[in-house]
Amino acid sequence: MRLGFAPWVSAAVGASALLGAAAQCPDFTTYSQSPQGNPSSGPLALPYMRPAPACRTFNSTSVETENLAFIITGDITAQWLRDTANQFAHYHTLLSGDKELATLVKAVINNEARYVSQYPYCGAFQPPPESGLAPSHNDWADGVTVNPPVNNQTVFECKYEIDSLCGFLKLSRSYYQATKDSSFMNSNWFMALDQIFRVIWEQSQSTFDDDFNLVSYYNWTGGNGALSPAVNNAGNGEPKLYTGLVGTHHRPSDDLSTFAFLVPANAMLSVELTNLANILDATKQAKNISQLARKYSSTITNAIWTTTIVDSIFAYETNGFGGRYVMDDANVPSLLSLPYLGFLKKTHPAYVATRKLLLSRKNPYYAAGKNFSGIGCDLALQLFIRPMSQISAIFGTDDDKEIMQSLYLIANNTHGLGLIHESISIYDGTYTRPWFAWANSYFAEMLLDLAQRKPYLIFKDNKPYTPGQ
Repeated sequence: MRLGFAPWVSAAVGASALLGAAAQCPDFTTYSQSPQGNPSSGPLALPYMRPAPACRTFNSTSVETENLAFIITGDITAQWLRDTANQFAHYHTLLSGDKELATLVKAVINNEARYVSQYPYCGAFQPPPESGLAPSHNDWADGVTVNPPVNNQTVFECKYEIDSLCGFLKLSRSYYQATKDSSFMNSNWFMALDQIFRVIWEQSQSTFDDDFNLVSYYNWTGGNGALSPAVNNAGNGEPKLYTGLVGTHHRPSDDLSTFAFLVPANAMLSVELTNLANILDATKQAKNISQLARKYSSTITNAIWTTTIVDSIFAYETNGFGGRYVMDDANVPSLLSLPYLGFLKKTHPAYVATRKLLLSRKNPYYAAGKNFSGIGCDLALQLFIRPMSQISAIFGTDDDKEIMQSLYLIANNTHGLGLIHESISIYDGTYTRPWFAWANSYFAEMLLDLAQRKPYLIFKDNKPYTPGQ
């Protein structure tokens, strides 16, 4: 992506080329597949993979004059709500002291508010027309019919994943918590909130009303040449019965949900709704929205604790009819990441029991080989495991031995590049997606967490990390 056009700034955090240096700067998708720069002095001698300053897309002097930004997730020229929130998560402690970085994050929030207010069921978007960039063609969306209809000049993909909306809420509240700047809370942002609450209400309803009429607010079909499999039952998904949880059609990995009520996504939603209420109360704005957010958060939280646990084990998905799918997907939100999400403490007995199951053969998406182990997903194939699962495992334990095992497992499986890839073969170290910004940001966020709570594991001098160092 490139900088240099007003009033938009288009940036990929940490990668790609500036407009004026495009001819000299390689595309990061190619750049990231071979070692660059001098090797580190550590035992793995990993290369320094950050592009040269002239090839980085974030130019703070340019951002200072902008109020909207478009962020790509890596090797795909589209902006995912979920990925963007996670790509910035490890920068939050810097926002209060870095005006330019804070301006960029606010510009992203402003842009995403426009997307969400128009298409709240969609999770990935095209470059805005103001950027001058042509929309990208998404092969996976060919032949897909979405109802309500979407404009493919604006929408890159409209798989409905409730965590995408959570990502928007997460980015908004984390920005405010770091800066105490409420200027992003404009009419467009409140319009986006209105649409989010509409989706929450619609997708918490039963599939059939009291007279067994189909209640359908959104459906997504494949077929007709689409590469993605169709959502079953004519795009409406498996039937669900009201429990207080919110339904979704796809998981954070883009795989189809088996049952509509995705438990970790609901856990994230309950946390972010409470956070939303807190920042609204702090700014003395929209008391009615704050009250509604707390009401939904309480309803969702109660439903998780009363309808999804059997014998201290959380289900990954439920349907309200008694159906439970006990498994986990690597992508966040996941059951393994519940402490990271802020839903519960890592010492909670139900989490400890669930974690033990998830990191074993009792989880159908767990696999272990001579090279790598952890949790994968349908999209990455069964024997390609996602390093994100090992990162979530580190967030979910205080056991030093477990932490170090996961750390070394990740560090020894970057294919000599020092980058966190989408997935790793359990047998030979081959990988998918050399440039996957979300996974690298999640890894950085985890290291910053360890620097605070267990500095002796990663620092020779045993001194805690101070934000801004």
